[in-house]
Amino acid sequence: MRNLWTKAGVFSSVSLAFGSMLWSQKTESDPVASTCSSADTNLSSPYELKLVQVLFRHGARTPLKSIPDVMEVQWVPTLLEPPPHTNINYVVTDLHGGPKPPAPVEDSYRRNILTGGTFPGQLTTVGMQQLYELGRRLRRRYTEESHFLSSTFSPAEVYVRSTNIVRTIESAKCLVAGLFQQKQKEIVPILTTEAESEILYPNYHGCKLLKILGSHRWAESSTLPDIAADLQSIQNALGIAAHQHIDFILIRDDMVARETHGLPCPPVLDTWRNKVEQRAVDMICHVYQPSQRENLQLCVGPLLHTLLANIEEKLQGTSSEPNRKLFLYSAHDTTLIPCLMALGIFDMRWPPYAADITLELHQHRQTNKAFVKVSYIGQV
Repeated sequence: MRNLWTKAGVFSSVSLAFGSMLWSQKTESDPVASTCSSADTNLSSPYELKLVQVLFRHGARTPLKSIPDVMEVQWVPTLLEPPPHTNINYVVTDLHGGPKPPAPVEDSYRRNILTGGTFPGQLTTVGMQQLYELGRRLRRRYTEESHFLSSTFSPAEVYVRSTNIVRTIESAKCLVAGLFQQKQKEIVPILTTEAESEILYPNYHGCKLLKILGSHRWAESSTLPDIAADLQSIQNALGIAAHQHIDFILIRDDMVARETHGLPCPPVLDTWRNKVEQRAVDMICHVYQPSQRENLQLCVGPLLHTLLANIEEKLQGTSSEPNRKLFLYSAHDTTLIPCLMALGIFDMRWPPYAADITLELHQHRQTNKAFVKVSYIGQV
């Protein structure tokens, strides 16, 4: 475990490497960016697309916890029915192709049942369709427009990894279904790892230092003067008992889940919606401390190291899978937020369901100079 998290220390070199290659702002007037964006539809372009990596949030889901003491809604099993077009033949394994590891995080969700009979944090039909649509968007860019990817899934060409949680695994499945329109000659392997060594979210259980630094910041984020005052006001407005543990991230999570699925929210939230969004972001910024390099290193350093290693292996021709063109990583909002912070492109808005960060590696055909083009939810 220590060896894994020492990779967080390469964060500074990762930042420098991305800094030398990164486009994190709109560059429509930049002729280099414009040339790269059309690199694979125009063979006369000096640039060639070499590798794509997509880090994405799962789709819409049931809330992780209902707001206590407010009107309840029915989270019924019919909200979870998979659309037929999202079905593919897939298998979940560990990182080496062995049996799927134990899933203690998922097990913790299954200890509770929401009103209506479903578990917290389950991917819904709406969420499945969102990831299918993300897959279709990737298909348009990388298969139909550029012919970068094959039209049929191949594990030699595409790598799929997910956190070992059902909603992210199912999200990966739905994205692949949309990307390849259910066309596959082989079973789709979705790779996961044990909870202790997970790098696709800030791992407070696998990294003791992160737990020490982060746990108290989570606790104190709701006690900051402005946040605490607003929290007291909304608790009073909603009629939530003082002894109930609640924070703005919890309120936002339940509110957005309801709105996404057309379920009623307490009317009082209509006037609080913007404040809930703002305070949830304020809380998460306090937790992740984007101005503090060490905290971001521990949160996403190992993940950024992996993304950079994929790039370096492609450029140096040292990959054990030389035909690999696409890496898909199915993760969470708590993954995307610190990654956006580390890349310097967090817009102070909570990532929506199915949000994606896409890294494209382009290389000059003559000089071999490499560039990484970064987009967030389809925007460069």
